[in-house]
Amino acid sequence: MRLFKRVILCVIVMLTTIVVNGQITSIGNAPFDSDSVRRAFDNQPHFSLYKDNYFIFGPSKITHPTARNTDVKFQLSISQRLTNSTLPWGTHLYLFYTQKCFWNILQESMPMTDLNFNPGIGLAKPLFVKNRYIGKIMLTLEHESNGKSQLDSRSWNKISFGANIMIDNNLIVHGKFWIPIIDGENNQDILNYSGLWQGGFTASTHDKRFGLSMMFTKRAGWNFNYNIVAELNYRVFKNENQYLFLQYYNGYGEGLLDYNEHHSALRLGIVIKPKFFSEY
Repeated sequence: MRLFKRVILCVIVMLTTIVVNGQITSIGNAPFDSDSVRRAFDNQPHFSLYKDNYFIFGPSKITHPTARNTDVKFQLSISQRLTNSTLPWGTHLYLFYTQKCFWNILQESMPMTDLNFNPGIGLAKPLFVKNRYIGKIMLTLEHESNGKSQLDSRSWNKISFGANIMIDNNLIVHGKFWIPIIDGENNQDILNYSGLWQGGFTASTHDKRFGLSMMFTKRAGWNFNYNIVAELNYRVFKNENQYLFLQYYNGYGEGLLDYNEHHSALRLGIVIKPKFFSEY
């Protein structure tokens, strides 16, 4: 427990250091300066990936895998830039959509038991210190629901503020907190399980072949309760953005339908990652 607190403290210290000192990342020997990054934002395709897109399979209860608790989990996530030019304060307007599904392929008729729909719209602003690119911040209005009715209906909204800070070419730290607007009658206590804020880091080797990420989501309350996601990825082919992918989820709120049930899930599959860094 003390070690975990020290890790969180170190991440906060590193984040503060990067903002103050203006360290930057680079691709090869070419640093990201403000002009090149602004051109990249203006010239990038309007349609792109947002979060990780993955297809993974494994048990949601590691201690006793069965056909009922071993499933496919997949996520599709895209973004669309809505403006051709930069808005006031150097921001860009984006439309986002993420869909996360749990598919019980080992059961009869192979039902998709939990579908989570997460559209959003928001502003993204690249960050510069001393004319150097260090990451971006985002202000987003999100909706999340499962499209079901009556007792199975789950729904809530978030006004989210997040940041991705590039410590160097191999390490990114990220954080996000939200103001919840809970409109679902059957999930009024969702903050006790899906949390109030999150933080984590993504590390990779210099050649980007191997990566590690961890994310911690703080559930409501003053006790030391977190949902934890740990991920490993390995790029098999050097010039592609497809990776072998291992994800471990421990905590609550993995899906909306069973948001108040504890899961300890280990799944393996493939992931397709955005060009620079993934959103969380």
